[in-house]
Amino acid sequence: MTQKNRTPDGLVIVDKPSGFTSHDVVAKMRGIAKTRRVGHAGTLDPMATGVLVLGVEKATKLLGHLALTEKEYLGTIRLGQTTLTDDAEGEITESADASGITRDAIDAGITKLTGDIMQVPSKVSAIKINGVRSYKRARDGEDFEIPARPVTISSFSVYDVRGTVAEDGTPVLDLVVSVVCSSGTYIRALARDLGADLGVGGHLTALRRTRVGPYKLDSARTLDQLQEELTVMPLAEAAAAAFPRWDVDAHRARLLTNGVRLEMPEEYAGVGAVAVFGPEGRLLVLVEERKGKAKSLAVFG
Repeated sequence: MTQKNRTPDGLVIVDKPSGFTSHDVVAKMRGIAKTRRVGHAGTLDPMATGVLVLGVEKATKLLGHLALTEKEYLGTIRLGQTTLTDDAEGEITESADASGITRDAIDAGITKLTGDIMQVPSKVSAIKINGVRSYKRARDGEDFEIPARPVTISSFSVYDVRGTVAEDGTPVLDLVVSVVCSSGTYIRALARDLGADLGVGGHLTALRRTRVGPYKLDSARTLDQLQEELTVMPLAEAAAAAFPRWDVDAHRARLLTNGVRLEMPEEYAGVGAVAVFGPEGRLLVLVEERKGKAKSLAVFG
């Protein structure tokens, strides 16, 4: 591929369709962008739709750092039915009449699941247990436990409560919710745990991710739209939106891109990854403050 028509380095914000795995989207994007160098920041379950951040070419180096950012979701939780997968993809394992659950009880249950909590991920998930994917162990009928891990639920709100009757005749409640949470949180595990706490079981019936870090749904494009016109957020713009910015002169730029650990201004202490820009506004390197000096995380320039 010539320099003139080379795929630009940057992020592609995809509005993932339901039924696609995150890897399916990456495979599709490799064809659209005509490059093998495509990766994603944070997976989305096949059932879920919404913001999936892809990196193309040099931007793949950003992805590991973007995956740690806060995420926002809109979803529907059904109280009254438990499923094998904690979402609508799995078979129903238990049903219970949820029509008597009050809004006060729902709010109390949600309060318990807000803030810094310990969460056991869903068994049908991509987490590795002793090197084997959890979903493979579950499908093979193994009896195993996944250790709880800390996650942060910054916000968990209920917008609507709708009483309805499920296909099997069970009176259920559908909650329309929004969740703002740390990376690694399973929204279907929240649905499962809320239902368990209320004594009627619960699972997730719909999920749409509306934000990953600073990247929102309004800047996302469907795969069909990207097939028509590949919209790439330039590397510098993507980094400036996601990380604190440190502008340096040409001399410091040369030293930092060669891995020299320069002194960092105090304002960057303890903030995590920092994007370093040269005099022309070009993204040069991602660094992190370590003992007052810049430790290189990824070099771009």
